Amino acid sequence: MSPLSASKQRKQAKVSFLCQECGHASPKWEGKCSACGAWNTYVEFHEPTARPGHAASRSPGAAGGGRLGIAMQAAPAASVAPIDEQPSQVGRRIPIGMPEVDRLLGGGIVAGAVMLIAGDPGIGKSTLLLQAAANLTAAGQRVLYVSGEESGSQVRLRAERLGLAQRGVLFLAETSADALMDHLARVQPGALIVDSIQTLSTELAPSGAGSVAQVRECAQLLLRWAKTANAPVFLAGHVTKEGGIAGPRVLEHMVDVVVQMEGEGLNAYRMLHCTKNRFGATNDVALMEMRQEGLIDVADPSAALIGERQEGVPGSAITVALEGTRPLLAEVQALTNFSTFTPPRRASNGIDYNRMAMLAAVLSRRAGLSLGNQDIMVNVPGGLRVGEPAADLATALAIASSFRDAPLDARTVFLGEVGLNGEVRRVPQLERRLTEAVRHGFQRALVPAHESVAELRVAGMTLVPVSSVREALRLAIGRSD
Repeated sequence: MSPLSASKQRKQAKVSFLCQECGHASPKWEGKCSACGAWNTYVEFHEPTARPGHAASRSPGAAGGGRLGIAMQAAPAASVAPIDEQPSQVGRRIPIGMPEVDRLLGGGIVAGAVMLIAGDPGIGKSTLLLQAAANLTAAGQRVLYVSGEESGSQVRLRAERLGLAQRGVLFLAETSADALMDHLARVQPGALIVDSIQTLSTELAPSGAGSVAQVRECAQLLLRWAKTANAPVFLAGHVTKEGGIAGPRVLEHMVDVVVQMEGEGLNAYRMLHCTKNRFGATNDVALMEMRQEGLIDVADPSAALIGERQEGVPGSAITVALEGTRPLLAEVQALTNFSTFTPPRRASNGIDYNRMAMLAAVLSRRAGLSLGNQDIMVNVPGGLRVGEPAADLATALAIASSFRDAPLDARTVFLGEVGLNGEVRRVPQLERRLTEAVRHGFQRALVPAHESVAELRVAGMTLVPVSSVREALRLAIGRSD
């Protein structure tokens, strides 16, 4: 293409503005994004245009010099047909070889699916992907591991440390998505791993790697290849300082599965949250432990989360959180102390801050606890984040226990949502939670008082119905104001 024609094509390209926070497109620059409300986040983006003589569906490959035309064959024309005549994916799941991850995904990854794994730097994303690549290769899959952050020697060091260097995983150090398409056409792998999506760039977008336009275009190329080759694609993604997935929000909508990897830097446990899964349950969780040989499945997460708790200590309460389809025992710790500052300090880790502040206000107003001059700290050890209201009663009683300096019963679990009037409301799937508590030796449970509790029968568990926080304080601590 001559410089004159290239300049003409750029002039004909549609110019839009993309929000770097959410990926919203606007025909003109605005100071505030109308979608997410962020300020000064719009960047100019030139929409790629198709070259003459190329179909619209092949325009990305044409704009990149025809590389996609080599890497992928044109998809057959779509036709209208009933749903029951569409191709079935039953039985096409590919086990990754890590039982907890396979369970999290619903039995393995589906052929042709695109999975995004996001997490903080150093959390273990590359280790998880390298272990998955080695397991898939050992199962007979041809796996290509693409790294835009590390060289081959660096990845080999990690593979040798994990004992995976002899598994036969194919490796490529590449940051150009257009060149990657050429390699995919030649190698034709059965699975692709990209570490990470923010390091790839394509000629389709004029901005630098990691920008909204680059992430969107590169993800679109990989998504189209996965559906055409019917091969799974694993993408590692960065996170922002707020903990959200970096790049445009549209990236999470494009992929089939989103897994968030969480954990404290000095804690060996890693929590995998499945926030999106088109082929299985969402909001499920898997617990893994980081060791010298890599990430190891934790067979009994409840025992690991409460195994180090001290019995007979004020400010400790046990609840049963439901993460997806799995009930998990969790310890809620609270500490109150007379404050020398005004206003007193409030802090929470693993519990929503606003919910903790609301429970403190309910205890002050409805239960008569004078917490206005108290610093309140709430923590859920083990790296678990409890976001459901079923832990309200345990959080409130842990705060009251620390304030009264009176320990709670070590064999009792506390379940219930707390309202602003101090009432204790019902929680879903109560029987499953109580069964998990019985399995770990708990014998008594404070539960919401409603009509279905009388019909509930859990072997080995004594149910104590409570209707208000004041009543729960009287039964759990033995005194209330």
